[in-house]
Amino acid sequence: MPVKSADRTLEVLEYLSAHGSGGLVTMSKDLGIPKSSLHGLLRTLEHRGWAESDPTRSFYRLGLNALITGASYVEQDMVVSRTSEVLDELADATGETVHLGRLEGGEVVYMAKRESKHPLRMFSAIGRRLPAHATALGKAMLAELPDERIRAILPETLAPSTEYTITTTAALVDHLAGVRRSGYAIDDQEATLGLRCFAVTLPFGHPSKDAISCSVPFARLTESREQEIVDLLLAAQRQLTNQYDSRRTG
Repeated sequence: MPVKSADRTLEVLEYLSAHGSGGLVTMSKDLGIPKSSLHGLLRTLEHRGWAESDPTRSFYRLGLNALITGASYVEQDMVVSRTSEVLDELADATGETVHLGRLEGGEVVYMAKRESKHPLRMFSAIGRRLPAHATALGKAMLAELPDERIRAILPETLAPSTEYTITTTAALVDHLAGVRRSGYAIDDQEATLGLRCFAVTLPFGHPSKDAISCSVPFARLTESREQEIVDLLLAAQRQLTNQYDSRRTG
């Protein structure tokens, strides 16, 4: 059984992470924690550097320790370190935004990023979460799961990010059959208008919990350019697979 005080503390941190900040009254109502208890938790978090407050101590956000711990997690992650060189090579070869993402439930979490060299590019940040069904990263990883598992993870109705997002799990399951056949996934303005994204899974487990992607504005896309990017992603996948297999057998 979880310890109640620890459970509540983590709920507060997760709330601040999801909302960016929160007022004492609103947080108390949303979390179902009495104001007096919540105030004590927040004061403790503030004292330890996990939360910061305004001068009235009625409005809070995450503190510096959250950043330090999050950065430490990414720096120590084995997949991030294994894929660093490949992400660099993909970014150099394409000139576009490249991501490493991880599947967590029905969401994708950005674990690493290489920026596009162009002024017109995708906005993203390490630690950002997006719905798996609306992203190429998420669809690539969901495609490695059995259909019944996908239905268990996702609700029947899926929230749209844009007008192009797939909005039912039944339609997504049908779509993922094509992803399995092709070996890569495409997000066609489903997460962000004006962007097309291509993704492949990584070989560090099956089903894979990690994938890499390349996001390109429509203004820079041609049919030959799309094929070039897909070929580069598949080549990176093969490279990482060979490296992984040689480590296991070496």
